[in-house]
Amino acid sequence: MSTITARVKTGNGGKYVRQLCKHWSHKLETEVDGDRGKVTFPTAVATMDADGEAIAISITGEDRADVERLTDVVARHIDRFAFRESPLAYDWQWVKESEAAAGNAGA
Repeated sequence: MSTITARVKTGNGGKYVRQLCKHWSHKLETEVDGDRGKVTFPTAVATMDADGEAIAISITGEDRADVERLTDVVARHIDRFAFRESPLAYDWQWVKESEAAAGNAGA
């Protein structure tokens, strides 16, 4: 599995997460719980967790190229909802497989 993450600074993260999940719910499986959202794409899963300062985004999938392509898809869509403050800064970082496995051990 390949996982990439970003922490995107915005005070409106919860609003954007809810809007994005609602937008994609017409074509994809989505889950929303307050300021947390999950979108299941055909080849990967994106999770978003907002607080008052930022959105923590994680995208995980089997194919690294698909995961990397989705970083642009997710960022472009969030920026559409964040048009008053976009473009937001996305500093995508690949998670080492050992770190990802450790994070899933408690799940």
